[in-house]
Amino acid sequence: MSSYSIGLIWQRATPDFDVKTFNRDHVWHLAGGQAVQGSAAPEYAGDANMSNPEEALLAALSSCHMLTFLSIAALKRLVVDRYEDDPVAELGKNENGKMMVARMVLRPKVTFGSATIPDANAVRELHRKAKENCFIGNSLLSQLVLEPRF
Repeated sequence: MSSYSIGLIWQRATPDFDVKTFNRDHVWHLAGGQAVQGSAAPEYAGDANMSNPEEALLAALSSCHMLTFLSIAALKRLVVDRYEDDPVAELGKNENGKMMVARMVLRPKVTFGSATIPDANAVRELHRKAKENCFIGNSLLSQLVLEPRF
């Protein structure tokens, strides 16, 4: 099995350590030397100019679904020229009343090239298979809704 890791660094930058005022800014060190500036979501005292964990989770799911979709399409010898998504994550509470990312909606739009253009039902089936086989999606408890755009 594969294994993945990141580095995460946070350091106090405020004179106090009060729950209302401590800094939420941190850095994710990803493979290949990439550094992503992270913070909490703005509604949780974070910096709106930085990525937050909720966005990162949504980006991971959207990216995983896309990569799985592209692989399935390639295996079926369908040529994809462009793939876009405008996903949304919604916070809510679980059955224990704890906050969670309760629902994520992927809204992919795929542009096919070549002479073989699948119909809407075939594209829906490709998305169904991608949803079924996406590693990140299979790791989540949240509701995942697919709304392909045509």
